[in-house]
This record gives sequence, structure tokens and C-alpha cells, in this order.
Amino acid sequence: MAYDTLPDEQLVQATASNLEQKKYQVFTVADKKAALEKIKEIVPAKASVMNGSSTTLEEIGFVEYLKSDTHPWNNLHAAIVAEEDETKKAALRQQALHSDYYLGSVHALVENGDFIVASNTGSQLPHIVYTSPHLIFVVGTHKIVPSLEEGMNRLEEHVIPLEDQNMQNKYGINTFLSKMLVFKGKSPVLQRSVSFILVNEVLGF
Repeated sequence: MAYDTLPDEQLVQATASNLEQKKYQVFTVADKKAALEKIKEIVPAKASVMNGSSTTLEEIGFVEYLKSDTHPWNNLHAAIVAEEDETKKAALRQQALHSDYYLGSVHALVENGDFIVASNTGSQLPHIVYTSPHLIFVVGTHKIVPSLEEGMNRLEEHVIPLEDQNMQNKYGINTFLSKMLVFKGKSPVLQRSVSFILVNEVLGF
């Protein structure tokens, strides 16, 4: 299976409909510029924001926008990076787990609305599983797969080799498939919001 091919509109719409049946908010946009503008619309002023390491967020310009400090949000990651005292830095990391909004992407989006997120360190997983009340996932539609099994194949055969090369190029280290999360739904008791921005471009891995 080709993992970097954009699907037809019918499949995208079917997947969007299945996500909506799970009570997720779904936006379908044409390109990376529109994806960034949609994030600006969704996240309110003064909200605290955290994001995971994401090639997709880099490619749409979100990471650069966050660093520019021209946004109206509370960038929790910036405070962590700026803190030099290791004890205080650790405390800030703990506090950041409760960001109002967490932004990232997924490694495979199943047509039925399930999705897979993998991690080496696991640092972004608490946000996704429980701690952040609002989640926003920006996903190139080439990540849509027909089944959970094919999603795992995509992760192991396509994503990990590319991310490993990416990490070597950036930091001179390897990545590993240490932790995997299969997200099948959200509990209505928690009253969390989950938003998907589906982008008709090949973004990330």
C-alpha cells in the first residue's frame, strides 16, 4: 500500500463522517495555509497551549507562529525552554500537562474514526489520553487507512523509518517505537473536545 497518496474526496468525507459520529469536530481544508488559519480560529485568546513534536505542525507553519510570540495564547513550551533551573523546569513540565489545548497529529487515521499515535518518550501521550481538555489534530489525508491493522503497518513500515532518519538529521540520534496509543473514542463524562483538521496535502510522515 502507498502511504503517501492522497485519497479521493469520497473516502475523506466518509472518514470525516465517522469521526463526527464519535462526537469529534471535523474541519476539511485544502492546504497547509488553511490549516493554520483554522487553528487560529479554534484556539481562543489567553488559552494555554502545548504541542507535541510534529513534522506536520512544522510544515503548516504553526511551530514558527508559536515561536514568533505574535499569537494571543499562553505558550507553555516557551516557558519550559526559557527556564534554566532544572527543578523549576521539571515543575513547569508537570504544569504543562494540564494545558487548555494540546495540538499534534496522528500516525494513522482509520476510516472508522479510530487513530494511532506512537511515541518514543511518551511525553505527549498524557495530554491525548486525559489531561488536556481540548485536543486538535492536524492530519494530512494521506494518513487515512482502511483498518487498524493497516494503520499498524503504516506506522512500522513507513512512519518509523522516516522519523528515525529525521531524528538522525536533526539531533544525531535514533527513534524507537516504544509506546503506541490506539484512540477509539472519548468518554462523555469527561466533556473533552477533540477536533480534527483534515488537510488535502501530504504533511508529515
